[in-house]
Amino acid sequence: MSESRPHFFAWCNEPERVDAFAAALSALVVPGELISVDMSPDIWCKTSSMDDALAMIRAHFGGRNSAHVLSGVTLNDSERIMVFSAACYPEESERRHPFGPLRLEAGERKWDFYPYEIPVSGGPRCVEAEAAVACHLIQSDIEDLLLRLCAPDTSGRVPTGACTDKEDWIAPVEMCATYNANAEQLARDLALSWVSLHDKQSVSRIAGTSLEALHARVDATPRGARVPMKGTSELTRTLTRETVLRALATPPVTLLDALEAAAVPDDAWRAAEPQAHEIMELLRHLGEAAEGEGLPAWRADITTRGHVRFLEEHAPFHVRRLPSGGVLLATHPYRTLWPLWSDALFVLGLTS
Repeated sequence: MSESRPHFFAWCNEPERVDAFAAALSALVVPGELISVDMSPDIWCKTSSMDDALAMIRAHFGGRNSAHVLSGVTLNDSERIMVFSAACYPEESERRHPFGPLRLEAGERKWDFYPYEIPVSGGPRCVEAEAAVACHLIQSDIEDLLLRLCAPDTSGRVPTGACTDKEDWIAPVEMCATYNANAEQLARDLALSWVSLHDKQSVSRIAGTSLEALHARVDATPRGARVPMKGTSELTRTLTRETVLRALATPPVTLLDALEAAAVPDDAWRAAEPQAHEIMELLRHLGEAAEGEGLPAWRADITTRGHVRFLEEHAPFHVRRLPSGGVLLATHPYRTLWPLWSDALFVLGLTS
């Protein structure tokens, strides 16, 4: 189990990077909240004015000066307020060490974001149902934060982004969520993954590569080349060059339809859902009850290996077609998107 809070990443061209960062901050920062801006040992400020914070960033960003911001965010689904840190890095910084170029971290500690216990009523415990509740409590917030970073407005400045509980932007199929501004380019996730895994390259450095250039790089690798993947069957333990090329040649709508079909929750998750909904209803009643008038409940630890393993193996996938024409793929941060992709590729007959 990761000890890290979720990390969100986004890519855009450097000339538009500060504008993209400014839009994301405007969508994230609680109005009137104190904003801490740090750009260098000598360039920093603390202010409640978004205009003042952005003026400092615009005046000094570039070269070796990156922008680091600390403030408060309201999570739209859970309605919690927590500290977040965000950063924007110029190309010179990214060439030396790829951190972003846009980066967001929610919470100051892991348990600020992930629930570590939930109230449950009497009766036998169900680890699977409790794990499902743990997923319900954060899944919408994960997707919302990724969209607030990547698509806070209709500008389309950010073509792609992702989320993981790791500290680096790794292969998209190994992330827990990805965003693409254009659903027609969804296969970029697969091509980026191949180039990153096969050529051992940081996704942060290559995320802006065009689909055509990525296709050429995949095509240039030797026939029969494959990269290892984490999977439970022979079909899911490797990704081959030929599979990626076939996916790139598949009509985008066909690929997206297959991903949606593969996102159906499995039997284990469906079996856990009825009791999970009972626990969620208990949570709702406790939240609405006056102090001292809540229903009898005791608190259950939901961080055990059993809870985590259930999420790693069974957390459901979401495929969201966005009104903007983009698409978001997501699951719980303890899982990756690879099982979703491998199932869709298999159904389409593209695996080899």
